[in-house]
Amino acid sequence: MREILTIEVGQAGIQLGNAIWEQYCAEHAIDNGGKRKENAVKDDCFKVFFEETCSGQFVDLEPNVIDDVKNGPFAAIFNHEFLVHGKEDAANNFARGHYTIGKQIIDKVNDRLRKLVDSCDNVMGFIIGHSVGGGTGSGLGALILKHLTVDYKKPKIGLEIYPSPNLSTCVVEPYNALLATQWLLDHTDISLLLDNEAIYGICQKQLRIAKPDLNNLNKLISKVISSMTASLRFRGELNVDLSGLQTNLIPFPRLHFMTTGMSPIIPKVDVSTAPNDVQKITDDCFNPANWFVKYTEFDPTEDKYVTIYLNYRGNITSKEANATVQWLKSNNKVALVEWCPTSFKIGLNNVPTVTLESDDIGAFSKNAVMIANNMGISRVFSKRIIQKYDLMYSQRAFVHWYLGEGMEEGEFDEAREDLGFLEKYYLD
Repeated sequence: MREILTIEVGQAGIQLGNAIWEQYCAEHAIDNGGKRKENAVKDDCFKVFFEETCSGQFVDLEPNVIDDVKNGPFAAIFNHEFLVHGKEDAANNFARGHYTIGKQIIDKVNDRLRKLVDSCDNVMGFIIGHSVGGGTGSGLGALILKHLTVDYKKPKIGLEIYPSPNLSTCVVEPYNALLATQWLLDHTDISLLLDNEAIYGICQKQLRIAKPDLNNLNKLISKVISSMTASLRFRGELNVDLSGLQTNLIPFPRLHFMTTGMSPIIPKVDVSTAPNDVQKITDDCFNPANWFVKYTEFDPTEDKYVTIYLNYRGNITSKEANATVQWLKSNNKVALVEWCPTSFKIGLNNVPTVTLESDDIGAFSKNAVMIANNMGISRVFSKRIIQKYDLMYSQRAFVHWYLGEGMEEGEFDEAREDLGFLEKYYLD
């Protein structure tokens, strides 16, 4: 059995992790006591993510969010030895999470990771969930990724919650995001960019939730992660492992920042009247309104796709999937770069996404998730991070807080230069 280890870092990562594990449990008929239900299908596919003694590692610099996990409804599925926390948080400061407070806890984190790896037969890779705008998710998250790269030569998929265009959780978000992204360039193999504002929009406009909260957002994200990992957890006609995903999506090592879309996103009350044919759900995946990251003025002609992974779940044949891809191309629904004419990778899995009782989204027999490498993603970096960073750094505002935690000012310049190159790589 090949296993994947999941690491959730910081408050945002841990709360997202809770929703993802709840989704996994529902799909594998595992109750919140960690036992398989009597009517569960007798297979061992669930062991890709679940293990009899532990199922992942949650890390935070302060104990409150970890305590919520320990006292939550799914506390029994986690081995508390792998719920690691420090005594004080990073105070929204990358340098604090990376250099001072984070360094005090990293040996403990590495020790627990080593135990997890030793208990596996053959580690396939790592999935790490964190925010890049706060202090713990950005600083400690980057530090953990660095150690994973050095200690284990395995693929790493990042679930990265990026600053939103207009919503902001802290003043120094541009600094944290810039510094964290520099580490993601070299220490993740695939980064799924997630943006709370885009998902708020989906909840309000498509699911008609008047005041969505983070729980609504995380439940939606969990559906995407569930579909992305379905081929690892269930047998299917066209399954893709982590290495295959990496090979088909990443043309150049640093261009690994992905756009994610999902369909159908329909409220439960509209399920009976909503169309659910393959063509419709695929077309909706390429509608920016269904994307989990918000683009500034997306242009379907200019913002070309380099590579696209379409994962279908439910009763969909390879003939239907391939015909739909040809329909997308012939009707100019997607603009592809000239130097990669194939571009599409298809995954098929006959187990549809499980809908929980607490979900806002309706249950369908067919689902699709798109993970795409699109050139327009460069504007997420230029508009949300670089422009705001340049304005703040021109006055050296808030820089003293970072220097006081052991950072050198040259690291800001180096990170800014790297992001400038990343933007140029996408535009070229």
